[in-house]
Amino acid sequence: MEAVTAAGGRAAKATGVVLFTLAAGQFVMALDTTVMNTAIATVAKDVGTTVTGIQTAITLYTLVMAAFMITGGKVGEILGRKRAFGLGCIIYACGSFTTSLAPNLTVLMIGWSFLEGIGAVLIMPAIVALVASNFGKAERPRAYGLVAAAGAMAAASGPLVGGAATTYASWRWVFAGEVLIVLVILLLTRRMQDTPPKAGTRLDLVGTALSAIGLALIVLGILRSGTWGVVQPKPEAPEWLGLSPVIWLVLGGGVVLGLFLWWESRRIRRGEGALVDPALLRNLQLRSGVLSFLFMFLVQAGTFFVVPLFLSVALGVSAIETGVRLLPLSLSLLLFAAGIPRLLPDVSPRRVVRLGFIALFAGLVLLVGLLDISAGPEIVTWPLLLAGAGLGAMASQLGAVTVSAVPDEQSGEVGGLQNTGTQLGASIGTALAGAVLISALTASFFTGIKDNPDVPDSVVAQAQTKLGGGVPFSSDKDLEAALAKANVPTANANAIVDENEKGRIDGLRAAAAILALLALFALPFTRGIPTVQPGAETKPRPPPKSRG
Repeated sequence: MEAVTAAGGRAAKATGVVLFTLAAGQFVMALDTTVMNTAIATVAKDVGTTVTGIQTAITLYTLVMAAFMITGGKVGEILGRKRAFGLGCIIYACGSFTTSLAPNLTVLMIGWSFLEGIGAVLIMPAIVALVASNFGKAERPRAYGLVAAAGAMAAASGPLVGGAATTYASWRWVFAGEVLIVLVILLLTRRMQDTPPKAGTRLDLVGTALSAIGLALIVLGILRSGTWGVVQPKPEAPEWLGLSPVIWLVLGGGVVLGLFLWWESRRIRRGEGALVDPALLRNLQLRSGVLSFLFMFLVQAGTFFVVPLFLSVALGVSAIETGVRLLPLSLSLLLFAAGIPRLLPDVSPRRVVRLGFIALFAGLVLLVGLLDISAGPEIVTWPLLLAGAGLGAMASQLGAVTVSAVPDEQSGEVGGLQNTGTQLGASIGTALAGAVLISALTASFFTGIKDNPDVPDSVVAQAQTKLGGGVPFSSDKDLEAALAKANVPTANANAIVDENEKGRIDGLRAAAAILALLALFALPFTRGIPTVQPGAETKPRPPPKSRG
């Protein structure tokens, strides 16, 4: 009996190490973008470029991940999940090290946008498959919940980490620190159970090209929508056949992805290997899980875009305090992601996911109601607690829902689809929140200065000419400096600053309101999520009660 107890203790310890390793991998994957967004101005100065140059690097990083995520899942099938995870960690560490030493934008893009992006597309689908191979079906909801919570916590704590590093040392230390974390992760991977590579499996190069091009076109179009306009081009934006390039990029991407699915179906009919089986998309449970992930990350990314802008630009809060103000989301997310599987192991996954979207909706509605010119940073606490609870609830269920929809040997393909959905969601959320914010800010600002008697008609006309493409989201301090440089009279400048302050809040409220509506819009897509926990059929049933 003691030997059995000791063996069980060792197995539990090994399982804990595996879960910690995979969660650490997910944490590092999600940390980069928020750190870079916090330090964007400092990074631009250090590598001799502009903010636009760093935004280009961020865009390319997203494009690489979205375009090759499905392919990364297939590579894991060819090499074995554990080997793909280890190889991805090595490539990612090389990218982080290169980024930490980058003397210019080109080297930064090679290290961060390309090498780290390629490392991520190997690591992220492998994490999904390795959870499936290291945990039983009954244990997976908790495991996937904690792994997903680690990623969301990284997104929430990124501003704090980036702000502290940038303020007290250098942003480069964050990337150097990632190298050390990845090395520790590599040392811990030996405890993982692997899935062996499939003999005779080859990479579909045509499918790789089609999926990469299709996804890249869609993501690029979404990311440029705020700058170029969705259908009608904004002033000074390029035109393709009289329309914004965004609509052509998205439509072109959709056509290419249609060709990709046709090509994959053709290869399967011929008995050849495919990147992904299109039949997976006809699986209602899997489709509902992936779409729920997409909407979850869409609203999450939009929230992480709106709230830091309110704190850092509208209120002028420091990068460190911005990170501290985001911690309630991290704490409630972790509490619900870990607590629901532990306290309610038999709860309906569909009910939890739906309640998660409702909590996310409630948090954003509360944020819309609290946003005001006179509001301070403390107003974000309760909205973020509600949003974190919703995100944590969904994180506790969705990973297990998607993987349990198919046999375990297809978990790598599911990982590729799942992470493609999350990257698309994150791209759409950030771009949509930004586009709505700028549009609402512009409309409010122009209406305000037009009706303000302290702003002359000549100034209104000049502003509409110069800012026709959209009013920039800027702080009062930066706007005052620009108006002083333009020799605008003090009375007129004060009136313009006041209208900009009102417009900023209107823009933030509009963006938060759209995100809240999307959280509700996601509810019908959850209908395919099961009402019974994955693996419930494998649990031993209690013996029937004797009738005395």
